[in-house]
Amino acid sequence: MPADEQLLQTAEEVFGWTELRQEQLQGMRHLLDGRDVLVVMPTGAGKSAIYQVPAILLDGPTVVVSPLIALQRDQVTSLQAAGAPAAAAINSAQSAEDNEAAWQAFTDARTEYLFLSPEQLAGAGALQRLHQARPSLFVVDEAHCVSAWGHDFRPDYLRLRHVIERLGHPPVLALTATASGPVRADIVEHLGLRDAAVIVAGFDRPNLRLAARFCTDDEERRRTVIDWVADHTGPGLLYVATRKDAERYAADLAARGVDAAAFHAGMKAADRRRVQDAFMRGDLRVVAATSAFGMGIDKPDVRFVAHAATPGSLDTYYQEIGRAGRDGAPAEVILFHRPEDQGLQRFLTARTLDRECVHEVATAVRRRRSGIVITDLARRLDRSRRKVTSVVNLLESAEIVRTSHDRVRYEEDAPPPAKAVAAAAREAERQENRDRSRVEVMHQYAETRDCRRRLLLGYFGQELDQPCGNCDNCDEGMPGDRSEVSEYPPASVVRHEQWGRGTVVHHEADRLMVLFDDVGYKTLSLTAVRDTGVLGPG
Repeated sequence: MPADEQLLQTAEEVFGWTELRQEQLQGMRHLLDGRDVLVVMPTGAGKSAIYQVPAILLDGPTVVVSPLIALQRDQVTSLQAAGAPAAAAINSAQSAEDNEAAWQAFTDARTEYLFLSPEQLAGAGALQRLHQARPSLFVVDEAHCVSAWGHDFRPDYLRLRHVIERLGHPPVLALTATASGPVRADIVEHLGLRDAAVIVAGFDRPNLRLAARFCTDDEERRRTVIDWVADHTGPGLLYVATRKDAERYAADLAARGVDAAAFHAGMKAADRRRVQDAFMRGDLRVVAATSAFGMGIDKPDVRFVAHAATPGSLDTYYQEIGRAGRDGAPAEVILFHRPEDQGLQRFLTARTLDRECVHEVATAVRRRRSGIVITDLARRLDRSRRKVTSVVNLLESAEIVRTSHDRVRYEEDAPPPAKAVAAAAREAERQENRDRSRVEVMHQYAETRDCRRRLLLGYFGQELDQPCGNCDNCDEGMPGDRSEVSEYPPASVVRHEQWGRGTVVHHEADRLMVLFDDVGYKTLSLTAVRDTGVLGPG
């Protein structure tokens, strides 16, 4: 039977799906052929199906690395509800007995899908059990977490490439809903994907109306946000900057007769679960939340997503607004912004390098010629494993150390620890500059007079030739003529006298957005570029 027919038949018989998108089928075919695959598809477009169906046809279980316990639980529940082969999760929220039972079922071949966090894979025992089960497919969900360019970087994700190799490199599927060009490149590199098929579905969500509103101060913004949310039918999400804001906005909305609740990481797990369940059931009209809310939430009828603060990047913003209108019906997306938001995000993205910790880590690793296990290193230094893992990743980026799954070793030709600290500081500064450049891009989105959708899609490498007609700027007839900037088309490679090689991401009538390899995103005046000749072909 041809592969497509086999996949479609399995999808219908097991999950009840009578059709699959071409991007889904394409990814499934590559996995059946044993090829690594990176899939970038909008939230709610069915990324999980790309591993769920082939897993049944491949000889061996499937391992799914998922960053949040709630996300793992939802995925296991959805598989069980569909009547799919057995699925289980292993995480810190379960008892040791439940985790052991899940491991035993997996190694006994009684479980088809096993969900783990990257931190669960840090121990040698977990890797040994995975190796024993001989998985036929290794899935990395929310794969943008592997990238320092991503909006939710997780240090332990960088160790996954070693896990993959120790397992004999089964076919790897990396999934994410939001990955701009540098994030996609990081995912391929950091996971060690081989000859990866990169499938990027269109980022456009034409049913979402995009808008932004300038506010002069916090009090004006608070009043404007409350009025706007109270006047719009839900369900809806209101994203805020802090836990305190979540509580205050929820209280203000409740005072206006809106069924609203706060959600943030400072709440007890049971309270967060209660709010999430109530929102999913339709008992809550609005959730006022920090970025802690939303990953893995699949509520199709969210009618608006409002932001009462500017996120740190378009990656984050796209992910969060993608929770609106998944049913295809019209939904509204609005950003309430102030100039001071940019300063706040610069503060939040600032990296304070713990030079003492870097020196301690470098010294301890250098003393152990045969290398040292990261967990042992953290214990020896009396530092948290997450902290030590972050420092090791930084030192590896600076080419001071190299890592395998279970050990970190000092590079033979690397400088001594004192100079290693300086190298790590330079690398940290480079990464901070990239983070700040993404803040600048988010600021540009907030203030652009061009078509907002055109800028947003351009950031992710998708060109929109004409204004979208479904954003506030298009409504007001603002988008300018771009016919004069044909010498710098999107995706063209350029070179700047100071910043080196870059790629054009977006252009408007009077300016260009360029992603430079070393310094990140820069917005350049087109007039200045033409007058000075500072930008040439790459």
